Amino acid sequence: MGKAVEVTDANFQSEVLQADQPVLVDFWAPWCGPCRMLTPVIEELATENAGKAKVVKMNIDDSPTTPAQYGISSIPTLIVFSGGQVVDRFVGVQPKNRLQAALDEAGK
Repeated sequence: MGKAVEVTDANFQSEVLQADQPVLVDFWAPWCGPCRMLTPVIEELATENAGKAKVVKMNIDDSPTTPAQYGISSIPTLIVFSGGQVVDRFVGVQPKNRLQAALDEAGK
């Protein structure tokens, strides 16, 4: 894969909740400065974890239903899912190593 895939309300279930590997979801919006700062980190994680974890992005403006279901009130919010369950959650810009550690832990 290599690049963070954009997910929507329509494919969230199949792409994230039914995934057979851990998934990091970046809830973001184009107008969010901190979200744009985080984009290179998200892309690096997507490339480096290809085959062992998925890294996806969800634009909260285009797909408002799923963020509401998970109580997203500020962005960026990053949630790690494993087996369809939330296993970790971060709000705000995070260091890459912290996000990688969360993905590694979810993959155990």
